[in-house]
Amino acid sequence: MTRRLCSLPRQPAPSFAAGLTAERLGALLAGRRMWVNGTVLHYCFLDAPTDASVVPVPGTGELRRVPWAGGEEQRDVVRECFAEWQDLGIGVRFAEVGDRHEAELRIGFQTGAGSWSAVGREALSVGRGERTMNLGWDVTAPGERGAVLHQIGHALGMVHEHQSPFAGLHWDDEAVYAELAGPPNFWSRETTDTNVLRQLDAGEAGGSVWDPQSVMTLPFGPGLVLEPEQYRGGLRPPGAPSPADKEFVLRWYPPAAPGGPAALVPFRSAPLGLGHGEQADFTVEPPETREYTVGAFGDADTVLVVFEQRDGEPRFLAGHDDGGTPDNAAVRVRLVKGRRYAVRVRLYSTWGSGETAVMCW
Repeated sequence: MTRRLCSLPRQPAPSFAAGLTAERLGALLAGRRMWVNGTVLHYCFLDAPTDASVVPVPGTGELRRVPWAGGEEQRDVVRECFAEWQDLGIGVRFAEVGDRHEAELRIGFQTGAGSWSAVGREALSVGRGERTMNLGWDVTAPGERGAVLHQIGHALGMVHEHQSPFAGLHWDDEAVYAELAGPPNFWSRETTDTNVLRQLDAGEAGGSVWDPQSVMTLPFGPGLVLEPEQYRGGLRPPGAPSPADKEFVLRWYPPAAPGGPAALVPFRSAPLGLGHGEQADFTVEPPETREYTVGAFGDADTVLVVFEQRDGEPRFLAGHDDGGTPDNAAVRVRLVKGRRYAVRVRLYSTWGSGETAVMCW
């Protein structure tokens, strides 16, 4: 029996300078969609009388209203799944709120609309009266908890693992189109391309090794994968965060250090003390409004991303990769007095004296 699958709308990928390695391009791409570590992600359930979609009734030419509200048992499953991600020890937290205007993540249960979620910080571009996540079938049914964990993974910035270029999956395209065009998904060819057949760029993928056990891998029945041979019988992920999923989210959202989620950079050198492949988030509060240079300098090569924290929401401002050359990963950005800015620095060198620092001047 064909399973209901997650259907994301296709988003245009941002463009960066040519010549970046996959790992470094991934840091810049993911830096745009991932939340600033230490963020509290507020979520709410949309259940007002006006929270509904008007959809056509097939074959009648009539319209009907389909509410977004879900029952308390459905909500409890979602709450438990947020707690399951939180219990991995990640540095972001989830908090349920009753006011949609306080919620970055807004959840509906519109039946028949599929299950989907904005990916990471894409949620910030969704109107406050709109859903950032929908669960389109009964998630209290046996085996459906994984669908909720999957959508929360998207909300954390994770993408579909089965579309990783490192998976090496060779699909029977026409068989996939035919399978997903029928019930219960009723997908167009474009939706199937976006969510299954389109291979992600290396920089978009969640890692450099494919993880078939990832909660971000969708389940598929037999006859859709031609190669590798062991997957001709289908893909059957267990429906829970795998060890590689945990490694991914802890890499982007390490547990907060004692004393606060992010160190303040008071316009002087702040030693990073990071190892190869590690990252840190810092906070900048400008004393006056003007253009500043924000950067990481020292005996290491780095990728740097700057966010503006306005109305409690981090928004991407600029990103820069030093191209593997130590001493220079900096951007010029206009900072406004009275606002806070987050600076994310990720180190790639395997050498160095540990003197690399983040600075703003």
